[in-house]
Amino acid sequence: MIKALYTSATGMQAHQFLLDVVANNLANVNTTGYKKVQANFQDLLYDKFVAAGVESSTGLEVPTGLQVGTGVRVLSTTKVFSQGVPENTGRTLDLSIQGAGFFQISHPDGSTVYTRDGSFSLSSNGELVTGEGLKIEPAISIQNDAISIGVGSDGTVSVQDPTGAVQSSGQITLTNFPNPAGLESMGKNLYRETTASGSPITGTAGQNGIGEIIQGFLESSNVEVVKEMVNIIIAQRAYEISSKAIKASDNMLRTTNRLIT
Repeated sequence: MIKALYTSATGMQAHQFLLDVVANNLANVNTTGYKKVQANFQDLLYDKFVAAGVESSTGLEVPTGLQVGTGVRVLSTTKVFSQGVPENTGRTLDLSIQGAGFFQISHPDGSTVYTRDGSFSLSSNGELVTGEGLKIEPAISIQNDAISIGVGSDGTVSVQDPTGAVQSSGQITLTNFPNPAGLESMGKNLYRETTASGSPITGTAGQNGIGEIIQGFLESSNVEVVKEMVNIIIAQRAYEISSKAIKASDNMLRTTNRLIT
């Protein structure tokens, strides 16, 4: 059987997967805090017929050897945590992280999860929550009669009451990881810690390599539409080329069968 049939099939499968990744990136081009994903490929094992450096029948050393690959596979997908563009919303509880770091969120299962989506709101109890109603950690409560809410670049939350007095309502701390790309994507703009991500490093915004908080802004997706469109073309052309290799292999088999008959 011609090896190219199976080798080309791996190419078609890999580039179909690449197209799936690109489609998801484009689908989330307007998702707040979304980080684009890139697919990483790896060549498969090689069939070695002659090893490089062995002695030939004439007593000379073979300089390159003889081997052929068996195709490609998708090795991994990597989240690219480059900075998204801050977009001015003018909304008091919209917060953007300029730099590295994540907001800490209390998950219903009791664990702590993380997000770059800073579109917060107030619950009926005056607690700062996400769009899904999940509380931020540490918990921030705003008094019901607050006239205005201010969030400093270091995460300090202050409110002004009807008398004009300004009071502190706590501080939003941020968390960073040694390897953010190792975080598990949970959907709903949330990430979960894994062994690969390393242990969370919690600190004050603007200190020790953690980014600052900007009030009234939201971080847009870092997906670049033009680059993703180019990736679509690359995936499509590679898929077509692999399919043509399968057709060529099929034609060679057909010719061989005709010789036999």
